[in-house]
Amino acid sequence: MDEADRQLLRRCRLQLVCELQVAELWDALLSRGLFTPDMIEEIQGAGSGSRRDQARQLITDLETRGRQALPLFISCLQDTGQDMLASFLNTSRQTAEQNLEAIRPRDLVPGPVGFNPDEMRVVKQDPSRSTMGRLPTVVLRPDKLRPTELRPEVLRPQVPRPVTTGSGELRDACAPRWGGKANLAYVLEADPCGYCLIINNVNFCLNSGLSSRTGSDIDCEKLQRRFRSLHFMVEVKCDLTAKDMLLALGELAQRDHGALDCCVVVILSHGHQASHRQFPGAVYGTDGYSVSIERIVNIFNGTGCPSLGGKPKLFFIQACGGEQKDHGFEVASASSEDWASGSNPESDAAPFQEGPGSSDQPDAVASLPTPSDIFVSYSTFPGFVSWRDTRSGSWYIEILDGVLEQWADSEDLQTLLLRVADAVSEKGIYKQMPGYFNFLRKKLFFKT
Repeated sequence: MDEADRQLLRRCRLQLVCELQVAELWDALLSRGLFTPDMIEEIQGAGSGSRRDQARQLITDLETRGRQALPLFISCLQDTGQDMLASFLNTSRQTAEQNLEAIRPRDLVPGPVGFNPDEMRVVKQDPSRSTMGRLPTVVLRPDKLRPTELRPEVLRPQVPRPVTTGSGELRDACAPRWGGKANLAYVLEADPCGYCLIINNVNFCLNSGLSSRTGSDIDCEKLQRRFRSLHFMVEVKCDLTAKDMLLALGELAQRDHGALDCCVVVILSHGHQASHRQFPGAVYGTDGYSVSIERIVNIFNGTGCPSLGGKPKLFFIQACGGEQKDHGFEVASASSEDWASGSNPESDAAPFQEGPGSSDQPDAVASLPTPSDIFVSYSTFPGFVSWRDTRSGSWYIEILDGVLEQWADSEDLQTLLLRVADAVSEKGIYKQMPGYFNFLRKKLFFKT
């Protein structure tokens, strides 16, 4: 197998192991001569014999099956109805080939054959022929400028891009300096970058006393597309009870994130004010029971999810932080355009809870370690309502999606969310102020 195909398989190994349906592949692999019956039998007996173990062994053995192994494997996927995986591998392979083609030094002129350094002559330079001062003008697009106060490396274009060790740490000794310290940034090298789990609670039990969150499906669809474009493997789980939310989050934390660089959790639900020590608020399951944000974050700490140690863990919470409605204060540019347009905003609020009906138990937060590599973005200030339009989705998600589309390729996460906060704060008659708790150790730039 070509080295490029081998590296592609290794980059895609995690997704293949997670999604590959091996039982349907055996006949196709045999018919194309990729494996012999004995080889298939050996793969089937790998490890515990589980689907994941068989998939892992199959991908490992595929590297030894010749130059055409990957194209033949892709055709086997297509024959067995695994079109999404086939398309994913095909696209990744074509992208890798295009990148390789782009860097081939076809236009370089070779030096003279048999060059002898002893024959060098000093030639007096004619000042009139000097190219100094006549460098080509470069026109910068304003929408692509990266603020120098945030990205000082734009002043040093020759500095090589830092690379990661696999735990999110930088190991580039030539990284640019700023104020005597390295300009630290997480490097999202893996493709895909990581998992993105979206929990979308729309329909709640009658006895919960919580209304349906009409418009939340629009938010969910926007974020699915957006995080896929940012190279995340997106999974959506809808209408989960509090227990099911914890199970889904725990299952995500138990996965092997060793080959990935980041993890994202998005929760779209009703919420309420709750007692806390570090991260305020709680979100409801569809059964009317709630889970504290602290407990959610704690699931992904170093003990619960060691393979994400040192890597950024991002949480986006679209839920009310309480019942207060912010009327704001009058400024010259205030406008009622958002409500005059016929929009129909609802809140995701529910009363403050601290009792048996809440999952905000003391033992869920007492063991929370000093946070690191954690970023929690809230749609609204603690204690206040978060607004959702029944036709266009929530204010926060709508603007977050637009900001990521326009600036994710040029600005870091904190700057992006400052844009979100500014835009959300200008909407509506009632006001909303997003914010975040940042325990990242470095700047984070999404892979675009």
